Amino acid sequence: MPDLPFIQIPDLQKIDTVEIPLPTAEVPYYIPMVVPPSDLREPEGAKPVQTAEPPPPPKLNLPPLPPIPIPSTEVLVTAAAAAVTAVAATTLTQPIIEQIKKRLQKFLQGKINKWKQNRQTKKESSPSSKKT
Repeated sequence: MPDLPFIQIPDLQKIDTVEIPLPTAEVPYYIPMVVPPSDLREPEGAKPVQTAEPPPPPKLNLPPLPPIPIPSTEVLVTAAAAAVTAVAATTLTQPIIEQIKKRLQKFLQGKINKWKQNRQTKKESSPSSKKT
């Protein structure tokens, strides 16, 4: 029998590997909003719950005028806050706007005066205005 080639394969060696943990992230989530169906009806035999009626809104009584209802506290607070903000903004910005206006007028007036002066010198130096 002829000699067949033979390869000696070494024993397997264990190779240590590094374990890398999987990345994680905090993903925002929202509680889903449940919308009732458009054909929602009370079940048969259900009775409405009796609730106390809210007190009527207070009214302002001025003798020559009919009673005037007073808005709720939330509406009054919102209106007052808007009014105070508007007045404060106007009061604080008015001097700044006045300063800008004065400086702009002064700048423009200077440009107009310079233009008039240049125009005058051009008229004086033009040949048609010279007399011989």
